[in-house]
Amino acid sequence: MNKSSKFDVTVPGEKYEVGHLHPLTLVKRKIEEIFQAMGFSVIEGPEIENEWYNFDALNIPKEHPARDLWDTFYLKNGKLLRTHTSPVQIRYMEKHQPPFRIIVPGRIFRHEATDASHETNFYQVEGLMVGKDISAANFKAIIQEFFSRFFGKKVKARLRPSFFPFTEPSFEVDMTCLVCQGKGCSTCLRTGWIELMGAGMVHPNVLKAGGINPKNWQGFAFGIGMDRLAMMKYKINDIRLFYSGDLRFLKQF
Repeated sequence: MNKSSKFDVTVPGEKYEVGHLHPLTLVKRKIEEIFQAMGFSVIEGPEIENEWYNFDALNIPKEHPARDLWDTFYLKNGKLLRTHTSPVQIRYMEKHQPPFRIIVPGRIFRHEATDASHETNFYQVEGLMVGKDISAANFKAIIQEFFSRFFGKKVKARLRPSFFPFTEPSFEVDMTCLVCQGKGCSTCLRTGWIELMGAGMVHPNVLKAGGINPKNWQGFAFGIGMDRLAMMKYKINDIRLFYSGDLRFLKQF
């Protein structure tokens, strides 16, 4: 410091702006906290997959019409960007013997049109619980407890019969849209309900692909849309806001 410069130690320092965690990060941490409290382990898997783990091992053989449910990004090396977190089920079962309960949070990719409730890149939380006497009743109880802890109150949910190649029976889980309180809005497509997950009892063929004998073990699996959970928790009416990079939006968190 030269003689002409002065430093006044009594002047208040400049306050730096504090950063904000992304709302999806906040939701991911909360989800992991709740499920870990219920005895689930948090597992990760690769985002670039092959057809065996993404489709074949999940009871979706080649040329099966069920593959049309997922618009897939195929890569030049013959691999693909995973369309769901379900492939991690197979990877985990190959190396572990039941009983077990796991969740798999992560990004997935689908080549589809975007709107207020759909994106090409979004987050999903896979769940898998396998044991001797696991039933759909166990699934319903766990998911209802998860909703209560996540939203801090009881929320109305419903199970609808559905079809997924990797579960039998299969069902979809909806909850009352908290953006409009069930009255109908663009987020819930004016129905008052928003679809949060697909679920069901793990198909015997999937257990076999993972090296587990379906005669001795059974379980349930589910896939939750993390972005939609965030939309309900923070009452956000458009999923595209999460990926907009708009600081005015992010500063709210």
